[in-house]
Amino acid sequence: QVQLMESGETSVQTGGSLRLSCRATGITFSTYSLGWFRQAPGKEREGVAAIDSDGKISYTDSVKGRFTLSKDNAKNTLYLQMNSLKPEDSAMYYCAAGLWVASRLDVYEYNYWGQGTQVTVSS
Repeated sequence: QVQLMESGETSVQTGGSLRLSCRATGITFSTYSLGWFRQAPGKEREGVAAIDSDGKISYTDSVKGRFTLSKDNAKNTLYLQMNSLKPEDSAMYYCAAGLWVASRLDVYEYNYWGQGTQVTVSS
């Protein structure tokens, strides 16, 4: 059974930093594409950052230079370091895993999803 579990501090003021973690079980972690997605109230879920099994990383334009995605295959864990946070970064953040992902930031490419964790950036 595949499980993805997000964790991390989830509330910060504008300009602050947060780090999210996502531990995966039930998959061969190193062979999957892995990503972070977010969904704000009334908006569609969007790709934030994602990494292929070969290590290629994509970021959505709004987080480039502020967010850093990394993973530890030995720990089956995906990370998202978020710096210089803005109120518009507030959303439910999800991690996801998928095989044969052609477009890293496309939500429809991913098969498995975590339950999500709420990130709130206050002004």
